[in-house]
Amino acid sequence: MNFKKILFLLLTLSFYSYAQQGMSEKRDQIKDLKVAFFNSELNLSSTESDKFWPIYNTFDDKQFEIRHQKIKTYRNLMKDQILNKMKEKEASDLLSQIESTDEELYQLRKNLINNLKRVLPKIKIIKLKKAEEDFNRKLLQQYKEKNSKN
Repeated sequence: MNFKKILFLLLTLSFYSYAQQGMSEKRDQIKDLKVAFFNSELNLSSTESDKFWPIYNTFDDKQFEIRHQKIKTYRNLMKDQILNKMKEKEASDLLSQIESTDEELYQLRKNLINNLKRVLPKIKIIKLKKAEEDFNRKLLQQYKEKNSKN
């Protein structure tokens, strides 16, 4: 391998590492905001909080992993130039994968609720669902406002 190829490879890896670090930092910032928002909305006692967050964080990490690995792959396959050339068998396989991912996310959510029933009152589990929706709506609104200024 010549020097230019090695240099290009090193720069690519450095950029990739930097991009990953940036994404990780943003995700950590969002997580911090989410913790503050949920604690406020759910009014968790310290005992509830100690039990809630390990369960929720495990769920959230797994959900993030599923969405950003599998769903990203599907989005790439559903670009017009690929989608327009897709054969029926390929479409069938992709649809099966999407259904499987949706089922995996559903089961993950179901397990979260079952685990939380052991540590939180049911009303707080319902409030969690609302808090998640409110938080996501606020985050999306801030994103839209930030992008409209640029």
